[in-house]
Amino acid sequence: MAGAGGPLSRSGLRGRETELVELEALIASVARTGSGGLALIQGEPGIGKTTLLAEVVSKAVTAGFSVGVGKADELHHVVPLSSLAACVLHGDQPLLTGDDFAELARNHDQRIWLVERLAEAIETRAGSVPVLISLDDVQWADSLSRFALQQLPTRLRTSPVLWVLTGRREPAGPAEEIVAAAAVLPTVTVSLGPLSGADIAQLAGDTLGTAVDARVRELLDGAGGNPFLAVEMLTGLRTAETSMDPVTPGLVVGVRGRLRSLRPDTLRFLQMGAVLGRRFAFHDAAALCGRSAATLIAALEEAVCAGLLDDDGDHLVFRHDLLRQAVYVDIPPSARKALHREAARNIVAAGHQPIDAVPHILRGALPGDEEAVVLLQQAADAVLPVTPGLAADLMTRALELVPSAHPLRFAVGEQAILCLTRAGRNGEALSTGDRLLAGRPPLEAFSRLQAALGSTLWNMDRTGELRRRVEAALATGGAAPEIGARLAGLRTLAMSREHDLVAAREVGEAALRAVTAIGDREATTLALSGLGEIAQNAGENAVALERFAALSAIDSVFLPEEIVAHLHVDDFASAERLIRQATDAGASRQAMLLWAQGQYDLGLGRLDDVDADFVTMERLEDEVRVSVQQVNGRVIRSRTALLRGDREGAREHLVAARERLAAKPSPGSTAAVRFLEAVHAGADGDVGLAVEKIRQVQREGPFMRWRLLRDWVDSAIRMALRGGEHELAEHLAEQARAHAERNPAVPTATGIAAQATGLVKGSVAELERSVELLSAGPRPLVRAAAYADLGQALLTAGRRRQAVSALTNARDEFAETGAHAEAAHAQHALRGAGEGGRQAATTERPVAGWGALTLSEEKIARLVAEGHTNRSAADLLVVSPHTVNTHLTSVFRKLSINSRVQLANLVMALPDD
Repeated sequence: MAGAGGPLSRSGLRGRETELVELEALIASVARTGSGGLALIQGEPGIGKTTLLAEVVSKAVTAGFSVGVGKADELHHVVPLSSLAACVLHGDQPLLTGDDFAELARNHDQRIWLVERLAEAIETRAGSVPVLISLDDVQWADSLSRFALQQLPTRLRTSPVLWVLTGRREPAGPAEEIVAAAAVLPTVTVSLGPLSGADIAQLAGDTLGTAVDARVRELLDGAGGNPFLAVEMLTGLRTAETSMDPVTPGLVVGVRGRLRSLRPDTLRFLQMGAVLGRRFAFHDAAALCGRSAATLIAALEEAVCAGLLDDDGDHLVFRHDLLRQAVYVDIPPSARKALHREAARNIVAAGHQPIDAVPHILRGALPGDEEAVVLLQQAADAVLPVTPGLAADLMTRALELVPSAHPLRFAVGEQAILCLTRAGRNGEALSTGDRLLAGRPPLEAFSRLQAALGSTLWNMDRTGELRRRVEAALATGGAAPEIGARLAGLRTLAMSREHDLVAAREVGEAALRAVTAIGDREATTLALSGLGEIAQNAGENAVALERFAALSAIDSVFLPEEIVAHLHVDDFASAERLIRQATDAGASRQAMLLWAQGQYDLGLGRLDDVDADFVTMERLEDEVRVSVQQVNGRVIRSRTALLRGDREGAREHLVAARERLAAKPSPGSTAAVRFLEAVHAGADGDVGLAVEKIRQVQREGPFMRWRLLRDWVDSAIRMALRGGEHELAEHLAEQARAHAERNPAVPTATGIAAQATGLVKGSVAELERSVELLSAGPRPLVRAAAYADLGQALLTAGRRRQAVSALTNARDEFAETGAHAEAAHAQHALRGAGEGGRQAATTERPVAGWGALTLSEEKIARLVAEGHTNRSAADLLVVSPHTVNTHLTSVFRKLSINSRVQLANLVMALPDD
């Protein structure tokens, strides 16, 4: 009979031959095609998932894969990225060094940025060798690792990267979420069921070293085909045969039978280890025992010899989670709670980070435990940048631990509100704040809570309520100077959405003067944000730029606002410089940076890039579950689809914009959607509806006019004139002229004002001036529209030769930008002018093949075929790696390929230009 804890020759693979063949085929496919794949091995605890995973890893190593292996831990699922860390830090050739990994977590505060950097490291390795990344027990993965695993397989689908996960069957659990997110990858799901009686008998022979008799077969029936339970029963049987004790089937009873033979010191040591988790440090368990490590060496040796623990040189590991759980459940519940609390104290005393103690705090802290509350606050601060949802959960728990009458409750509540708001859980933040305010806090705490709720209400577009609350707090008094300054800044923000922008500006400037004397950073950003919004809503673009530039100088997180402000004054060179700067530095608000990039590309008439920008922006907002610009993004995508002649796509985007508006209504988004509805109605020939929608936009509030008038007013005027609404058209033209007076140095503003006047008055001279002014600006679509209007006016005036010239310019500029529908309209006008014999300006791209690629897609395809990563291609093209990924997805779809290797082969086979 083999000795206890001896090796089991392939016992874990008994009955798994078919599954292993399927997984080997996936390994071979990834290596052969150079594209990604995903495998999920699932089943109940002890069914053999880990053993099968180990065999898959071994096969991949033999096949030449670079391998990263990790395991999630039930107790430590709170620590951000702890589950995935082992996958990239361990192995013969780690994907990242420990220092590189620490740098990721320490210096950058965005989940999206962090995941992209991980993707770049994996992509670089996969450029020279196929990669396998495995994570055992994914059901216990921490939230940031789960987030990364939902993004990385799809992001790296064109590289030879195989993801292998194991997990328990959980409907809508982490494993199912990851598989659903990777739907574009070849995926193998292996469901491990019970072993057959014959397989269990072979397993018993492997374990006992001899044939099994009827008594053993009867005993093994209790294992239900679970190989781990069977082995534990057989190991318990060997122990029982030695000790003559009876053995009852079942894991806990079986383990108890083995534990009874251990010395008391060894049993206590194992129980302390079980409290610490499946994987724990020897000295931590010794500390929890209240003993020195030296006095517990004998206990350690006995636990290892009994086959309960493995020693990997750095940590001790229970040989299976079920073993640890069986030891853990034998500890009385009250003792477990006390031990977890003591473990947390020891972890902090040993110099570890507060987040490392949190799993024990959550299991061991009782109401009134102030030390636990402080640790939860510190841990929440640490994880807020990358996992705001976790930070919010920790602060919600901290608030529960503070008695209702305790003075600490309001400070903890303030931090909870801030974390909940940062996590996008604005409703919870508001209800938490209102519950705390109902407790009649002291005046200073009242002011702090109202200030904390400011961002919550702003995010919810409840600006009227925001103003009422902050003014009440300011009137009540008792606020610390910095809190009073923040309240004044919030008041400025709230008033930026109101009609009286002059009064709002006065309030904001007073707030900025006051905060300058105090020097509070947060109050300064609030005041500058409010003043920037006021200037932007008033159409004072140069002033808005001044405010947003000052804001981004204080905090680079506001670079997207400064970029857009530069675009509003037609300073595209500065905008490009800042986009490059933000991309190189890894800007924290990646989705908002893509919003700015999309505005930049739209201004330059790069319609294909615009679509890619906003597709990517929406995807990133969906990934972090924070929707900011999705309505506006869909509005622009619908408008550009109409410009290209894609009526079906335009309608789909309109429907999506309405759905997103219903989910998150706001005055600005409502006005944008109403204007889009007007454009669609005009395109459908329903001029009456178009005019009514324009009137609705006008009623939304004057501040929205400036946002829409920058380069869309010409469309509104044309629709009004078509509907015979000359008074409305004149009113729109007056607004355009007022906007130009506010921005006399901006060619787009002055040119559009002249265009608007020319349309209303039928003035060829004004339209000629419009073209001249817009020719000094950077916006080809705006200029092309002005040329088209001029051409039509010249035709009406009987000046055919000049009309043909203007319409030809319009057609060519529209065609160059990809606005095929508008180019076709210009061509139609040319035919009406007697130029019908000239060749049409555009031809439709095919839907598949190399000819279907846009210019940007072709550039990226060639760069990737040359061996560039997404990052290096993005650096060359001055776009984000996320946008490169979006373009690359389109390239692979149009070319019907799945890997970079296939793309390289295809590009090499192309004829020379």
